[in-house]
Formats: sequence, structure tokens, C-alpha cells
Amino acid sequence: MRKVFLLVLACFIFSCAKEEAEIAFDSLNTEFKGELDFIKNFGGSGNESTQAIIKTTDGGFAILGYTGSTNGDISTKAKEENDYWLLKFDENSNLQWNKTYGGSKDDIGQSLAQTSDGGFILTGYSMSSDGDASNNEGFHDNWILKLDAQGNLEWETSYGFSGHDHSYDILEASQGGYFFTGFLDITSARADGNTEKGNSLTSHGVGEFWGTKIDEEGTVQWRGYFGGTNNDRAHGVVQTKDGGFVMAGFTESDDFDISNTNGSYDFWVVKVDSFGNLIWEKSFGGEGIEVSYDIAKTSDNGFVVVGNTFSTNGDILLNHGESDMWMIKLDEEGNLIWEQTYGGSQFDLAQAVVQSKDGGFLITGNTKSDDKDSSLNNGENDIWLVKTNAFGDLVWEKSFGGSGLDFGFDLLENTDGSILIVGESSSTDFGSISSKGNSDLILLKIK
Repeated sequence: MRKVFLLVLACFIFSCAKEEAEIAFDSLNTEFKGELDFIKNFGGSGNESTQAIIKTTDGGFAILGYTGSTNGDISTKAKEENDYWLLKFDENSNLQWNKTYGGSKDDIGQSLAQTSDGGFILTGYSMSSDGDASNNEGFHDNWILKLDAQGNLEWETSYGFSGHDHSYDILEASQGGYFFTGFLDITSARADGNTEKGNSLTSHGVGEFWGTKIDEEGTVQWRGYFGGTNNDRAHGVVQTKDGGFVMAGFTESDDFDISNTNGSYDFWVVKVDSFGNLIWEKSFGGEGIEVSYDIAKTSDNGFVVVGNTFSTNGDILLNHGESDMWMIKLDEEGNLIWEQTYGGSQFDLAQAVVQSKDGGFLITGNTKSDDKDSSLNNGENDIWLVKTNAFGDLVWEKSFGGSGLDFGFDLLENTDGSILIVGESSSTDFGSISSKGNSDLILLKIK
């Protein structure tokens, strides 16, 4: 009887908290506090997208994506297949140069970092074994490129097996070399994807978190996969002060390396030490679907993880309708400190997060909503920028787009407080710009 009473009490408390949260959100003044400085688009007659933006040491920035065009702003490729596409800008947002890398098949650039020698390290996935790509083991392989400061190729290496192996994020490691993460098609690779685990774990399933540590020349130092019998994918990684790595993505599994799940798909956050040994793992979510796309370190040595949620229970206090942006704050041991959702009655999703200079957070992604947290929709998906305080409370938001499909994939905050957002647009009526093709690389600056 006591257990029943406690369950009823917990439900009552959750219901009251949810109602209070809804009232609080309805009463917020979230009017946009910034000003759109410019919108720029780049591309050709085909499809372009950008996935990542970073600051560079010369005061400018660099963008990585991919292009299927051979005309317009693209002059370094001859085949209408996707190639990695790197664009370098100066401190005034003027394009200095752009270069493509790839072969005769599908090559998708996903993430980049500037290296200590002033060059760049790029990651993504590739099907090519010609052109710039020297090898392919089957379908997509993780493909790593090391460039100098002018974008000239110094070396490239592919890592993969006979299945679909994707890499989504990369960083220069504090101990030297590089670490990249994504997922391993374990059904094809079997035990070969991990230098530590043996054949006893070959029953792992569809896809695994896959982390790889390489030296400065691309030689594998160690690699490890983590997951269960279903689909598990890592989308982002940060390095911790002790030299370890924290990967974030999602899990569909509830066995092997996953100890506690809430529903069909959960946010899954995994910490490994500097040698790839599993330190801790945590899953977060409700009975619905949760997928995380990015992770950022916070000033208190914790983490924030963003993505989307369809749930109305479990770790999610409030859902505004269908899919919401979801951000969770973790301490350095992976314990949940707080969580916040942002959205309206339609589909809303977070792709990237950074901590802002004032201690709050900036999030970009996309929204189809024009109610509740989202004040405007221009048609289909819009690029959505959300500003929060240090506790995740919504401060202001703004959507950008046209009548077509527009997506925000990454962002950064400059030292002067301005914000750069990159993504892709299929709209023909996005501000004053003219569409160059099917989808364009899009760059926005907010003051």
C-alpha cells in the first residue's frame, strides 16, 4: 500500500512540476535580442551542405561540408559526386579560398579541427578508392585528411571494414595525435574494430560507438567499440582534463555496455580513458525516441549534450509537442544536473551547442513550429537559434529561412559576441540571396 501511495505522490509531483513549467514557459519574454548582419550562400547547381565551423588562429574561420557540384563556387572537381568541401574565411567573413577532396564516389565531410601547426584535420566518410582517397575497404570508411594551413593535402588514411563505417567528429588530442568517433558496422567488422576486445563480443549488433586514436601521421594507436545488440552511434566527442574522451550519441540497446535505458532510443554518453578503457556510461531519455547530435564542455568541467526528444516522461519534464530540442547538463562524472526542452507543436531538433561568454548556451538546429517557444516559421524547416542562461532557461530565440527546407548544423561565438551559423538551404526565397542550385551551403552572422 505504501508503494502505491508513493507512486501516486510521485505522479502528482511530476504533474504539478510539468504544469508549473508550462506556465513559466508561457510567461517568458523571449524576443530576439540580436540583429541579423548578413546571409551568404555558396554552391553550384547541385547539392551542397556544411556540417562544421571552427575559429582559426588568424582571426578568421573555416567551414567543412560537402558538394556534389562542378560549377558555381566549385572549381576544383570534375565529377558530380559528393566530395569533402573546405572553405576558409578571413576575420571579415570574406572567402579566401575553397577546396574539394575526394574520388569518384560518395565522400561526405563532417567535422574538422585546426592543428597545432596551423593546418587542419578533417573527418567524415568516403566510398572512394581513387583520386585523393588511396583505399576503401567497402561501402563507407572513416576518412581522415591532414592539410596544411593553405588546404594542401599532406596525408590521408581511411579506416573501416566491409560495412558502412561513419565518422562524425574529430579533435586534436592533448597527448598528441588525433581522436575521432562515429560508428562501426560491427556486423561486417566483427571483432576487428577493436584492438582490446576479443571474439567473445562479436555478438554486438547493428552499429557501435567507435573511437579511434591515431598519431600525428595517421597510424592507429588504439581503437574501441562500445554498445549493445542494436543501433548505437556516436555523433560528438570532447576531451577531458585527465586526457580521456567523452562521446555522445544515442543507443537503441539495453545490454552489453549499456546498463540502464529508458525507451527505444536514448541519449548515450560514454567516457573512456586516454587508452580507450571504458570509465563510465550513462543513458538519458523517456519512453520515446531521443537522439543526441553534439556535446560541449562547460566551464565547470561538466558537459552539455543536445539533440531531440519525443518523450513526455522519464528524464523529460516538459514536451511542447512532437519532437523538441533537448539539452541536458551533466557533471564531470556524467550525472544529470538539469534538463531543458525547447520547441513548439511541430518538429524541432538541436544539432550543435556552445557555451557562450556569459556562461549561458547557444544552440542551433531546425524548427517547423510557429508557436510556444518558436515565434515564427517561414515554411517547412527553418534554421533555429536558441539562447539560454547558465541553467538552460530560454532567453531568446530566432528562426531564419524561406519556404523550403533550411537546416542549421553548427555555430560559434566570436570574441565580440557575434554568432556565426552554418547549414544548408533549399529555399529560393531566403532573404535577399539568390539560390545557386538544389541546396546551398548557408552562412549567417548575428550581431
